[in-house]
Amino acid sequence: MGISANNGFEIHPGFIDLPGQKALIAALRSALDLAPLFVPRMPRSGKPFSVRMTNLGPLGWVSDKEGGYRYQRSHPETGNPWPPIPDMVDEIWRRLSGYPHPPEACLVNYYGSATRMGLHQDRDEKDFSAPVVSISLGDACRFRIGGAKRSDPTGSIKLTSGDIVVLGGESRLAFHGIDRIYPGTSTLLDSWFPDGGRLNLTLRRVSAP
Repeated sequence: MGISANNGFEIHPGFIDLPGQKALIAALRSALDLAPLFVPRMPRSGKPFSVRMTNLGPLGWVSDKEGGYRYQRSHPETGNPWPPIPDMVDEIWRRLSGYPHPPEACLVNYYGSATRMGLHQDRDEKDFSAPVVSISLGDACRFRIGGAKRSDPTGSIKLTSGDIVVLGGESRLAFHGIDRIYPGTSTLLDSWFPDGGRLNLTLRRVSAP
C-alpha cells in the first residue's frame, strides 16, 4: 500500500455504535428532506457520476459541465442554503481531526449496489493542513488508497458501518476510491432506501483559517 499508518492515515473501526448510527441516520433523513440527493456531472463532458450526493454545512461541493468542480453555498437544484452539519458529526470532527477549526462542508454520498468511485484526490480545498474525515454508514465497501501520485501502489481495506477514516498529514492528498459495495451487509438504510446501500459522509475544511 502506498500509504502507511504513520503519515496521517487512520482507520477507526466501529467508532460509531449501532444506536449512534441510527441516531445519525435520523438526523440525515431530516436534513436530506431539505437538501435532496442530486446527480453531479463531470466537467466538460457532462457525464453523470454513478454516485448521488448532497451536502451539509456552510459550503457544499458540486460538479457540473459548465462550472466544473467547486464549492458553493446553495443546493444546485433547489437554490436553498445547505442544512447545518449535525452536532454529532461536528463532535466526531472535534475528536478525530486534530484540527482547531470546524469543518465547512460535509459531503453526503449515496452508493447503490453497483456504484463505484474511481481513484481521485480531494484537492479543491485551500487548506491541506486540515484532514478529510470520512464516515461509513450502511453496506460495507472496499476502499482503495494509494499515494500522492496516481501511479503509486495501492491497497484495499473493507470498511463497514460505523467505521471512520481520517486522511491527514502526507495522506491528505492520497489517491483513493471505492472499488465495490457489498450489498446486504447492513440493514441500516433499508427503511430509507429500497435497495439498502451505503452513505458516506466526508468532512472537509475548505478555506484557510
